[in-house]
Amino acid sequence: MRGPKPVTVVLTDEQRLALETLVRRHSAAQQAVVRAQVILDAAAGRSNCDIARSRHVSLETVRLWRERWMLFQRIPLAELSLEDRLRDAPRSGKRPRLTAEQICAIVAMACEAPSQSGRPITHWTNREIADEIVKRGILDHISPRHAARILKKSGPQTALGPGVAQLGARPPVRDAGHRRVPVVPRRAGPGPAIRPSPEHR
Repeated sequence: MRGPKPVTVVLTDEQRLALETLVRRHSAAQQAVVRAQVILDAAAGRSNCDIARSRHVSLETVRLWRERWMLFQRIPLAELSLEDRLRDAPRSGKRPRLTAEQICAIVAMACEAPSQSGRPITHWTNREIADEIVKRGILDHISPRHAARILKKSGPQTALGPGVAQLGARPPVRDAGHRRVPVVPRRAGPGPAIRPSPEHR
């Protein structure tokens, strides 16, 4: 039993010339060249199976790029370049590209005390930073590890600031209200305690 009829690809003269030029360009990425060839073959009336065999790609790839091209058919090349049409669609797991304004907002937030954001901790952690970035609408999603990388790359003034927990440091202390949390000094190492000399007593 034959499957559904493939989407018909129709090219304008401008689109055909742009695709043919891309295929002949030596500096073009091989992936883009193959996709351009698939679209040219589809416009010539060749079947998906025939294109897949001759271009050494999967049948699914041919179907994908035939359909993807037709989604952009009505958009002029001046508004959406050929390279953009042949580029992979953004993946859900891909890290978002941050603007300078977003980076500045994240750094400024990390320099604030967590209590200003209603968080009952004394120092920011990677998780708390990531949660607050999403809460403020700076980004829709960000992992704690990525948030830490942004602050690390933004310079020592954020990584060493009073509101950001250091790698390897003690975990942040939950706010105890007006109660003072006693600090127990650590001993420098094994051995007897050093007693002050009589003249310093």
